[in-house]
Amino acid sequence: MFELNTTHLEHFAIGIGIQLLLWPVFGRWAAAGMSVAVFLGREIAQHEAKGGGGNAVPWYYGLVYHWNMDSVLDVAAPLAGCVLLALAARNWLPLIGVKRG
Repeated sequence: MFELNTTHLEHFAIGIGIQLLLWPVFGRWAAAGMSVAVFLGREIAQHEAKGGGGNAVPWYYGLVYHWNMDSVLDVAAPLAGCVLLALAARNWLPLIGVKRG
């Protein structure tokens, strides 16, 4: 069905790292969204390159074509990591005395 490889685990870890760096400035959910947007944009750019480059294809080409399970998991892995971290923080931040905001 699908197979996880090292790039998915790397994207998971890098996505969480980006979220942690942006968290103090933007908050946990906005940081999660920005982190996942980096990987989504990367995949779209790779798909545009497969089609001949950004100037050779319509604007929607990267969103529609060349997606496979590996591409989906390259975006889903950091998405899962960032959402899990944000949800976990929601539960453990009050335990260490940080008010929810």
